[in-house]
Amino acid sequence: MKAKVLLLTPPYHCGVVESAGTWVPLSLVCAAGGLVKAGYEVEIYDAMSLFTTHADIEEKIRASRPDFVGCTAITATVNDAILVLASAKRVSSRIGTFLGGVHPTFMWKEILEAPGSPVDFVVRGEGETTGPELLDRLIAGKTALDVPGVAGRDSEGAAAAGPLRPDAPVLDLLPAAWELLDWKTYTFRPRPGSISAILSSSRGCEQACSFCSQQKFWGKHWRARSPESFVNELERLNRDFGVSIAMLSDETPTVDRDRWRRILDLLITRKPGVELMLETRADDIVRDKAWMADMRRAGIVHIYIGVESQSQKTLDLFKKDQKVETSREAIRLINEAGIISETAFVLGMPDETPESIRNTVKAALDYNPDMAFFMAIAPWPYSDLYKDVEPYIETRDYADYNLVKAVVKPLAMTRAEVEKELTGAFREFYMKRLQGLDKMSGEKRKYMMAVTRLLASHSYLKDQMKGLGDGKGMPESVRKALLKAEE
Repeated sequence: MKAKVLLLTPPYHCGVVESAGTWVPLSLVCAAGGLVKAGYEVEIYDAMSLFTTHADIEEKIRASRPDFVGCTAITATVNDAILVLASAKRVSSRIGTFLGGVHPTFMWKEILEAPGSPVDFVVRGEGETTGPELLDRLIAGKTALDVPGVAGRDSEGAAAAGPLRPDAPVLDLLPAAWELLDWKTYTFRPRPGSISAILSSSRGCEQACSFCSQQKFWGKHWRARSPESFVNELERLNRDFGVSIAMLSDETPTVDRDRWRRILDLLITRKPGVELMLETRADDIVRDKAWMADMRRAGIVHIYIGVESQSQKTLDLFKKDQKVETSREAIRLINEAGIISETAFVLGMPDETPESIRNTVKAALDYNPDMAFFMAIAPWPYSDLYKDVEPYIETRDYADYNLVKAVVKPLAMTRAEVEKELTGAFREFYMKRLQGLDKMSGEKRKYMMAVTRLLASHSYLKDQMKGLGDGKGMPESVRKALLKAEE
């Protein structure tokens, strides 16, 4: 073995994704795959899923005695990721540290130039090849700043970076170190006893949404795995690790219609034993409406589409390239197929008002998704949208950029008022949605009851949604619907 590498997730929580379960750190699995293939000894410590503290992490680093410590971050988690690397430096100044992920890819200069920064290097973009090349150079005592995709400090201590590494052309060849995970940690709570995974079938996005990070990180050039490679991996996850449900991390897995058709056919014939949750565009759902029954037969149980706004004007500002009517039709098709439909509305833009938020709730009920989330706009500092809303941003604490906290102050509201309206929107939507429980199919009804209880007990909304999980404190009509649904 060349050296020991400890990869960690930052211990950040805001009560959103963790309410539904614990999620595989796919970025670390991919980074570890490249390092293992290159001959490194690698360990993954998923502090986020284990709910451990920074003190626990420091003890883990001390016990593991790694040569290098790496962490990954999005904007909301970057502060904690940097604290993780600071812990590594406290254990030993000789430990090399590197940071990867979406936020560091674009904000590398800010990170490296921060006073006392514990980050030695930033891995920009895809890390499967960049990571091993970086460490190989360091072990050999050579400069690493000419490695594509690496940012660091030059001989005078100034932040410096070479070009980004070209995107990996053949995704089928990229390794994933699934064997390094403690699989009993990962479960999807609406499916008791499940073992869950996150994996990708493609990378990149050809859209230009102004608020999004994905098309910037992966590039607007869409690349895909072969259908056979993707289904083979699902079979392996089920066979070797007991995975029973998986979420696709892709933004648009369905963009290539012929490829998507081949994937559906393979899932139907080979039955890999894994239910699938995915996100895609409303346009693709409407385009493939004749295939909705096949999607259900293929094991797809949950589809998210990003409605983002019920205002065409806002959609156009977001460069969403989508019509309001298309989203409504896509949700109808998903519902008719017996698949859980989920969407989200991004609120809190400068022109937001209490009335416009309440109108969005009405629109959400009209769209009729099974699940809807009302999120505060988080203007990533590298997004195209940032320049439009920067004059209205009131906090620069990246930990607040989590879609829960209001970062932008609308002209007619305070940030506290935005947050209050958003949590009220959740409660109103689910209170009214639950009244239709007895009209849902048995499987969907059971799923929705489980989700509602999770929101009421495990999410950041638990105080606002108190009573929805057990039927107490809710209108009699809703309580009766819940009780009837359990019969």
